[in-house]
Amino acid sequence: MTIEYQERMYAAGRIPGNYFRREIGRPSEKEILTCRLIDRPLRPLFPKGYMSETQVIATVFSADQEIDPDILAMNGASTALSISDVPWAGPMAAARVGYVNGEYILNPTASQLEKSSMNLIVAGTETAVVMVEGRTGELSEEVILEAIFFAHQEIQPLITMQKALQEEIGKKKREVIAPHVNEPLKARVEEVAASGMDELVTIAGKIERGARYDSLKTEVLAAIDEELYENDGEVFNLLGAYKKNIMRDRIVNKGLRLDGRSFDQVRPIECEVGVLPKAHGSALFTRGETQAMVVGTLGSERDELHVESLKGDTYRRFMMHYNFPPFCVGEARFMRGPSRRDIGHGTLARRGIETVLPDAADFPYTMRVVSEILESNGSSSMATVCGASLALMDAGVPIKAPVSGVAMGLIKEGDKVVVLTDILGDEDHLGDMDFKVVGTAEGISSLQMDIKIDGVDREIMSSALAQAKEGRLHILGKMEEALGIPRKNVAEHAPKYVTIKINQDKIRDIIGPGGKVIREMTAEFDSKIDVDDDGTIKIFSKSTESAEALVAHIEGMTAMPEIGKIYNGLVKTIKDFGAFVEILPGTDGMVH
Repeated sequence: MTIEYQERMYAAGRIPGNYFRREIGRPSEKEILTCRLIDRPLRPLFPKGYMSETQVIATVFSADQEIDPDILAMNGASTALSISDVPWAGPMAAARVGYVNGEYILNPTASQLEKSSMNLIVAGTETAVVMVEGRTGELSEEVILEAIFFAHQEIQPLITMQKALQEEIGKKKREVIAPHVNEPLKARVEEVAASGMDELVTIAGKIERGARYDSLKTEVLAAIDEELYENDGEVFNLLGAYKKNIMRDRIVNKGLRLDGRSFDQVRPIECEVGVLPKAHGSALFTRGETQAMVVGTLGSERDELHVESLKGDTYRRFMMHYNFPPFCVGEARFMRGPSRRDIGHGTLARRGIETVLPDAADFPYTMRVVSEILESNGSSSMATVCGASLALMDAGVPIKAPVSGVAMGLIKEGDKVVVLTDILGDEDHLGDMDFKVVGTAEGISSLQMDIKIDGVDREIMSSALAQAKEGRLHILGKMEEALGIPRKNVAEHAPKYVTIKINQDKIRDIIGPGGKVIREMTAEFDSKIDVDDDGTIKIFSKSTESAEALVAHIEGMTAMPEIGKIYNGLVKTIKDFGAFVEILPGTDGMVH
């Protein structure tokens, strides 16, 4: 299944700002994130064995700037599938929840969201929640849990409406033939692989376990009569299913995880800061076999990200970019631009960190954080969050509190439910849920939940949130051992920021004809200069010395002569009646 979401600028009465003045090329970040929002609650509801290519396209034809179209697109996609002949276990519905003055707001407007400490999107079926994502502003687990099930209750009328529409105009669903299982081959695969699989599931290391699995595939293939199967893939699929069942059984019935940890135990953590000497801030965060090199860079207002959307042009002062190169999982493939997954993980981390950033008035820098995943065995997005928090503190950004993240998993077999803290890559693959929780010691700042089963109930989610809090606090403790508070000053290599105020009448002197003067100062002092209409001048310089020299130069250009003050001046010309002396830049006085 593929999902496409398209925003047409005409929907908001706008013309695209690019050279061609039309929507072209790669989807915007907003479009990609909305595609993921639509995809994630739909995908687990398709039946096993459904192999037909299915594409869902949502296009925005008309847009109100107060209402984000993403919820409408999610509900529209579910409705389209419900009335089509595509077989699936829907309908599902989605809603956004805000939180203002202790009250939950259903589908808040843009104006209401500005005052809200929560921007949470919840999708669910008639019986269970299937997807959660959003920013939650250091709120408690209890407040967030109530928000999730408040939304689940409120979406029920939408589900009822879709069912009624399906009965009225819906097409007959296609029949899905369950995948045929070659029982004799299955039994033979499990017989041949039994001893090797028992050994495999006790190997803690990802690389060693992967190598043993590759050798086991060769052993199994060699031991099975070729008359039992049509191609190698049939054998490997059965072996993979057997491996999954064995691993799940060990966790649920024997309490044994792949690496020997208890259900609520976090992998060993190592944190280093200041590892890159020329970067403004850097951190190397390692948790088990997952490692992220995270780098923070500070810039001026001119470095802010310009975002063009249906809501108009906005500027973002904090950017969070996530890169997942193929070598981090031992693969070789083409390296193109960021994938939808990369953008989604970066956005999750950005939302979690934004809550603790200083106000622009107190810290006017533009901030960019880049996470380079160096090795991955699960929870790389949460390693990104932890590394980003450390890198920002290393750069001297006065964040309000350190932030950490942990990925929770779920194994559900009948009535038996196991919640896992800090899941491995294999545990993510064989499990039923990936629940990422980001926050400070005070509360949760962002979260994201994806599931592979029909849904999770309140009890499971409550247990997962409580267990995630324990893990999050443990990780924060380890991070604080490396760097507990932000450095007192910005990094040595970071630009130095100074503001001064001048008389508004002097602005023209600073800018000069056609910008000549300000360009000359920018080049001479190797600085960025921004002049506001109220006379505020913002200076970004590469060093403290150049910033101070530029300030002195500007003050000299804009100062007004004061009666009674003594000036040291340069004699410019001498006349019969006296001498002309420059007491300030551009200001001459006559001495006679």
